[in-house]
Order: sequence, then C-alpha cells, then structure tokens
Amino acid sequence: MNTFQESLARALQLVAGGDAALFAIVTRSLAVSGLACLLACVFGLVLGGWLAVSRFPARAAVVTVLNTFLAVPSVVVGLVVYLLLSRSGPFGFLGWLFSFKAMVLAQVLLVLPVCVALTRQVVEDAERANGEQLQSLGAGVGLRSLLLAFDERYALLTVLLACFGRAISEVGAVMIVGGNIEGFTRVMTTAIALETSKGDLPLALALGLILLAVVLGLNAAIALVTRWRGAHAEGVVLAGAS
Repeated sequence: MNTFQESLARALQLVAGGDAALFAIVTRSLAVSGLACLLACVFGLVLGGWLAVSRFPARAAVVTVLNTFLAVPSVVVGLVVYLLLSRSGPFGFLGWLFSFKAMVLAQVLLVLPVCVALTRQVVEDAERANGEQLQSLGAGVGLRSLLLAFDERYALLTVLLACFGRAISEVGAVMIVGGNIEGFTRVMTTAIALETSKGDLPLALALGLILLAVVLGLNAAIALVTRWRGAHAEGVVLAGAS
C-alpha cells in the first residue's frame, strides 16, 4: 500500500466490511469521550450558570483563570493526570493509570473549562437582558441561573456538542495516561498516530474518515440546533406580536 488511492480503497473496504478491530476502537473512543463529556457538562453547566449570575470580589480573576485554562495544551493536562495517578503520585493507590478511567478523567479536565466558560458566556448574556426583571420578582442566584439556562437551552445544547467535539478529537492526554494499549485504551486519535508511524495507512485512514464523519456530524448538529433556536425565537416574537 504505497499510494493514497490504494490506501483509501482499503480504508473504505475496512469501513464497509465492518472490521472488528476498527469498530472496537471507534466504540471505545465514543465511550470515553461520551462519558467524559457527560461528567464534565453536569458540573460545567452548574458552575458556568452560577458564575454568570454571581457577583463576588474575585470574580474577574476567576473568569481570567478559567479563560486561561481554555488554552492549556492537552499534553500538559495528560502530564498532570499522569503525575497524580502514577505509583508515586497522591492518587497512585487507585491504580487508574493506563486505564479507561484515567482517560475519562483526563478528558473531563480538558472539557470542563470549555463547558464552564461557554455556559457562563451564554447565561451571562441572558442575564444582561432579563436578569433585572427576574431579580425584581424575587428570584435568587440559583433560581435565576436555572431559569436563564432553561431559556437558553438551545444555545447550551450547542455547548454540549462543542464539548464532545473537543473530547473526541483530543490525542495528547489520552495517549499519556492511557498508554495506547491495544484492546484496552487505544482510541481513534491515538490509533491514527500509531498506525501512521507503523505504516498501516489503510487502518489509520479508515479511522480518520470515521473521526471526520463524527466531527462533521457534530458541526451539522450545531448548525441545525442554531437554526432551530433562531426559528423558535422568531416564532415566540411573532406570537407575542399577535
């Protein structure tokens, strides 16, 4: 397999034929990223919503630090998790290093700042528009955060999709803490890197095509939700005018 055409043809055969090794890697990738995204967003939505409506002296500093974490390279997160879970680390007794759990933890730490930051921005924009009215009705911080988040549920759905995209396309952290062990911790991104270095281009290309399809599907879903949100808002305005 020395040409792109041959590698692509073989890759398409692997996908169409339902290659067991290929789809085991895909399934594991979706499981790791899906669970990490779920855990990160459960906490991220709550923290982001609370941060959007809360006012305290160090708030600006917290937001600045949060935005800084958005740019932290995934390999740095992987290194930190590795040191925490290594045998000599503070959580080495858990025995999580080079396991599914370690990969989920690393991706949670990667996705959480994204979820918190985007949620804060969405809810804070809604707070500027409707916060005073809710406050005048006696709504406290928690209730305002909940009501504003519900009102912006379509925007927050795009946040969840963006977080999953961040998780599924990440490679550095999961390779460091997972070890890229065949049959246990090998996911799409790490397998692509390994198979390319080995020269197994058909398998790497097949995984790349599936990963590209997943990312494309996520972007299409975000566009669909955004359009749906716009149509819903327009419908509400028209209903109010009539």
